[in-house]
Amino acid sequence: MADVLESMDEALRGWIEAQPVFFVASAPTGADGFVNCSPKGNDSLRAIDGRTLVYLDFVGSGTETIAHVKQNGRIVVMLCAFDGPPRIIRVHGRGEVIAPGAVDFEELLGLFPPQPGVRCLIRVHAERISSSCGYGVPLMDFKERRKALPMWAEKRGSDGVIEYQRVNNARSLDGLRGVDWL
Repeated sequence: MADVLESMDEALRGWIEAQPVFFVASAPTGADGFVNCSPKGNDSLRAIDGRTLVYLDFVGSGTETIAHVKQNGRIVVMLCAFDGPPRIIRVHGRGEVIAPGAVDFEELLGLFPPQPGVRCLIRVHAERISSSCGYGVPLMDFKERRKALPMWAEKRGSDGVIEYQRVNNARSLDGLRGVDWL
């Protein structure tokens, strides 16, 4: 059974930011459409206070999370301890897409090391924070971050990345509006 937490204290926020991978899930409104679950990494998650997360959303082959958050706001971020004591943290909440040019985009982007291929930021306002055992999560050793995405973005250049998003990220699998700020 999960323990529901009032907020993420400083120790938990530090643990969250130290994880090399996390998962984001979202879904469109209604019974139709695809539920989406995406792995994330690359030092791209920050707990900015006890009830708010923000993460870098990198250019990818799809735009499901952006489309779902724009449509209904529902999102969950899950982190698992792959080393140390077993632990799973889930942050259910309301997501917010922060596109380049938005009022606080640059300020929030400054919380992260410079990285090519950032499409937008997703801010998660927590509605429920829970901790569960994680006894079934395997122990694994982190080797290194992949270099494929930064190399891909650098090779395409900023105009090429923008064009890729226009072609591939305008609509979700369900036909919902995705990247529309270019």
